[in-house]
Amino acid sequence: MHLGDITADRADHSNITVWAAEVLRSRIAAGELLPGTKLSEQQLAASLQVSRNTLREAFTMLSLESVVTRYPNRGVFVASPDADAVREIYRVRRMLEPAAVLWGPELDLPRLDAVIAQARGAASRGIVSEMAAANQDFHQALVAASGSAKLAMMMSRVLAEMRLVFHAMSAEPDFHSHYVEQNAALVELLRSGRRAEAAEKLLGYLDAAEAELLGHLAANPAKSGPATGS
Repeated sequence: MHLGDITADRADHSNITVWAAEVLRSRIAAGELLPGTKLSEQQLAASLQVSRNTLREAFTMLSLESVVTRYPNRGVFVASPDADAVREIYRVRRMLEPAAVLWGPELDLPRLDAVIAQARGAASRGIVSEMAAANQDFHQALVAASGSAKLAMMMSRVLAEMRLVFHAMSAEPDFHSHYVEQNAALVELLRSGRRAEAAEKLLGYLDAAEAELLGHLAANPAKSGPATGS
């Protein structure tokens, strides 16, 4: 985001702390700030054109969302979610997503079709990061069907944390690719009005994804746990 864009975007927000947290959350969700990265107060305050006090308040908000972690005498780091964090993420997702699929009044099938097309394109080019981003967009769109801005915001926060979990799977492209077609199958069920079946399929999908992530973290303990580095 360029300086002019930042200034214009910030002008639309009445709460600068919330805005700063949103910018940092979006950068983390986009993979621009990786797990374990130390967040420089001085550099970020300058780039966002906010005071250090405002930035610290934004860090506090993101810490409560488990997106960043504070370490005494070390600073603030982008979080590196562990197995317990993965379990909590999927508890939330199992409550949000199937309910939106089952009862959401604003289901947007063209949006879901477009996201699947993006994911398939990324898969054909072997670009794992784009596949992961498209899959996240798909799940955000499912929750958007609820018509609730609060639920959509909750999902965006969950997905920001999920992006950190996905970093541990960056060397496992199949983790993302085999969910692309499962997403497409969900859309076909929704297109035919079989919402209950889609919700049940989604629950099984989330269970399988959680188990795969937990298995990977257990086999690669160095990639989980507290953030390190500077």
